[in-house]
Amino acid sequence: MTCEGKWGGDRARSCKIQEFGLGVLGRVTADAGHNGGVVVKGWTQGKTLVRAKVEAWAASDSEASLLAGQVQVETASGMLRATGPETGDGRGWAVSWEVFVPQATDLALTAHNGGVHVSDVRGRLTAKTHNGGVHLARVAGEVSGTSHNGGIHVELAEGVSGAVQLTTYNGGIHLAVPRAGGARVHAETNNGGIQSDFAMPETRERRQRNVDITIGAGGPTVSLKTNNGGVQIRKL
Repeated sequence: MTCEGKWGGDRARSCKIQEFGLGVLGRVTADAGHNGGVVVKGWTQGKTLVRAKVEAWAASDSEASLLAGQVQVETASGMLRATGPETGDGRGWAVSWEVFVPQATDLALTAHNGGVHVSDVRGRLTAKTHNGGVHLARVAGEVSGTSHNGGIHVELAEGVSGAVQLTTYNGGIHLAVPRAGGARVHAETNNGGIQSDFAMPETRERRQRNVDITIGAGGPTVSLKTNNGGVQIRKL
């Protein structure tokens, strides 16, 4: 996480990064608010590290800096959220989270106009965003991923232990499953097709839109649903 990089738009910008050490937590809840995103990475260290990037924009540098100073970041009990003043007329603020957690940590992550990215976590995981994508890599616990306007990309780790439910309205779903893994997959789309590296039931339809697939010897239930988008199921 960095404040470097080109800033788009004609507004002045303020950016700062705050860091918090939180110790071991069984569960982390992160809310990126209206304009931020969430990134969570599992690691082997026995502690939780949180970084919050606070950005603000306004007509001048001083106004943007003043606005950023009014944003309050909260991390108590592993509940990550930010509060700040009302904005408008070209003024605004956003807080994005970068979190490092022990791999067994449970997660509940929410964004509105931003994405949710998670990697190398084996705990129970809920990821929700309205306008943004959900990207989950090497996850192995019970998973729920939801977006309204965005795609969902999920790579399962070996030894998945819980049900997986992925739902989006306007976007595609891409699921990658370990070659030696097992699962019972239900996939459906209203306006799109379904493609799979694993055998699908035969049909006379030009594009399959509702299928059930058994991978390997079966296993956890995986539900993939989109209204406007395709579904892809791939072997790792």
